[in-house]
Amino acid sequence: MEMPWTVIWQLAFVGALATALIDVAAWGRERWLGVRGPNWGFVGRWVLGLFQGRPVLSNEDKSRPSKPFETALGWVFHYAVGIALACGLWLGVGSGWLREPTLGLTLGYGVLTVVLPFGLLQPAMGLGFAASKTAAPWRARINSMITHSLFGFGLFLGSMLLQVLSVS
Repeated sequence: MEMPWTVIWQLAFVGALATALIDVAAWGRERWLGVRGPNWGFVGRWVLGLFQGRPVLSNEDKSRPSKPFETALGWVFHYAVGIALACGLWLGVGSGWLREPTLGLTLGYGVLTVVLPFGLLQPAMGLGFAASKTAAPWRARINSMITHSLFGFGLFLGSMLLQVLSVS
């Protein structure tokens, strides 16, 4: 399946917008509710560790001082994943959702993407499957569900915005 450049830019826009929505929500939850968001510096450190054959961030890794580029790498990775997930929806159902967005599809897909933090990122951060090794696993799981639901809503908003801007 060939992907035209127009679709690539649309998916990048929608994926980045959906990711930005969850970041704004994370900022608000931290500021007003005291719910800490992800440490993107640790994520960047984990990405670097992957290239060194370390798939799990150890306590030793977490305790060493951070380097500025780790946080930047974590943020870039975060947005790259958001864009890749938008591409994943396109691969799964085609570009129809970009032209005629439906909330049910994008919201359902967003909820489905929670398997990534549960099964990959949280274990890689040493937090266990679905945050099972945290002090409050259900709180972490609910926060992940909220975040990924917002991501799905962001995919919907982004594709609606494409329609308003008439770029599809």
